[in-house]
Amino acid sequence: MGPKTEQRAINLRRANRRMPRRRFDIPLEKVNYLNPEFLRNFTTESGKIFARRTTGVSAKLHRRITREIKRARALNLM
Repeated sequence: MGPKTEQRAINLRRANRRMPRRRFDIPLEKVNYLNPEFLRNFTTESGKIFARRTTGVSAKLHRRITREIKRARALNLM
């Protein structure tokens, strides 16, 4: 048995999408709250942090990026 409607089938496919290719080109030294220009690559114009599935970074690196963005915000660097 599959989904009852066409829309449910589309939603199921959308939820089971594969994540983009992992990014290994980001050096850990650059992920620092004193480097707000680099951290802006991971935020929208309004300041929201991009999701991990959008940026393609690992979970560990995403937690670090999030922490550094929040530190930069606290010091009004971003």
